[in-house]
Amino acid sequence: MTTVTYLDHAATTPVDPQVVAALGAVLAEGLGNPSASHAAGRRAAALIDRARLQVAALIGTDPAHLVFTSGATEANNLAIAGHAAGLNSTQRRGAQVLGLVTDHKAVLSPLRRLAEAGFVLTLLQPDAQGLLSPQVLAAALGEGAQLVSLVHVNSETGVMQDLPALAAVCRERGVALHIDAAQSAGKLPLSVDGIDYLSFTAHKLGGPQGIGALYVAPQRRVALQAQIVGGGQQRGLRSGTLPTHQIVAFGLACQLAADRQPELAGRLSGLRQRLWQGLADLPGVLHNGHPQHCAPGILNLSFTGVEGESLVDGLSELAVSTGSACNSSSGEPSPVLRALGRDTQLAQASLRLSLGQTSTAADVDVAIAAIRRELSRLRALSPDLPPPVADWQAAGWVVAQGEGGERRLGTWVRCLLALDGPVIRAARFQVYGCPQTLSVCQQLAGRLPGLPLAHAEVGSPQQWLETVAAPVEKLGRMLIIEDALRAAQSSALQPFAAAGV
Repeated sequence: MTTVTYLDHAATTPVDPQVVAALGAVLAEGLGNPSASHAAGRRAAALIDRARLQVAALIGTDPAHLVFTSGATEANNLAIAGHAAGLNSTQRRGAQVLGLVTDHKAVLSPLRRLAEAGFVLTLLQPDAQGLLSPQVLAAALGEGAQLVSLVHVNSETGVMQDLPALAAVCRERGVALHIDAAQSAGKLPLSVDGIDYLSFTAHKLGGPQGIGALYVAPQRRVALQAQIVGGGQQRGLRSGTLPTHQIVAFGLACQLAADRQPELAGRLSGLRQRLWQGLADLPGVLHNGHPQHCAPGILNLSFTGVEGESLVDGLSELAVSTGSACNSSSGEPSPVLRALGRDTQLAQASLRLSLGQTSTAADVDVAIAAIRRELSRLRALSPDLPPPVADWQAAGWVVAQGEGGERRLGTWVRCLLALDGPVIRAARFQVYGCPQTLSVCQQLAGRLPGLPLAHAEVGSPQQWLETVAAPVEKLGRMLIIEDALRAAQSSALQPFAAAGV
């Protein structure tokens, strides 16, 4: 089995072995419900209290100001929806909530839900490098502004917002500020000074999935309304039996992250620079985001002239993302990169390479070699290049060619046929398209030689569903291949028809 180099730490980090051991030990101990008054329950509660201290220390706050959640998404929803629900009737009249158009769906979706409920939603536009200026924020705050919700470090580009400057604007205007720190907690120095709510999660810093926390400033706790109700745990802000094993694991992960953070940040910055220097000399490579105001472990690049899905498909030895983990399986262009000015093709042909605690220089070198190889391979297939037919012409064969589709449609195919009379002697395809399109063209190049020109066929949709596992929604791209073949046939058959062949 091929070893896969993991460069997707921004999606989730491998759980630290020490954390795995701690989590397993708590499960093996068979503790009681931490709400219970018997010994097993008190033992669980004591472990949670210790972990709460470790988690609070990571962001420099009192442990009483934390609410444990299932992750950053739930913490975001509690902060945004819970704050809105706690507004009085006067505050709700014309209430404005603000976010950044390039932020994560876990922030934007609850904000949009408030807009559906009648709140005034203002989505701010960052500059071309992804930064939100304090002046833009200040100018956007209306009289009814109640909450600003922002992501500290963008999960796709790694762009890092200036929290002290933005917090100062909110504080001056008396507007609550919520920060999603999922990508920065444990990786960058972080303070809750001037911040009303701060969300973070264990699985981005070496802990398990399924556990996170929300910091709530003391002055906001009274009005914040719970979104999950039941037994009244955590002072009524988030009901439900606390998962002792996950919280203990979260606490240890936070402690380890805090101990390692200064060294890790410097090491990741060096690896990120090594990665960028290994690719920057390639033609058509574009850096997405700000070169200085960025997290040390995230590098986002777009590549001109290649189709994004085929690029990722060819990088079988790498675990990377084409964007945020929530969007990468959809095939849609990243809204973050589109908002930063990249067109659809560039947004789709992007890679997010994210480094973490386990990343090494050898991992970076593997990534550099693989990306360079795949860019070279795909660009050699591109219809942007002149038709490679010199050897056919030297052999005295007639060359026929035809095209289908175009780049802006996501599929562009040039069919080249070498003819000896009415018989196909060789076939080549130049392709810009998805992996299934490339695979069909490759198979046709081997299947068409020896056939009479008039009998050349692409094949049925059912055949390609089975042969290259093409999803139903991609069968239209097979028709583009057929268009290219038909155009090549048509251009070649005309002389034969005129000659009566």
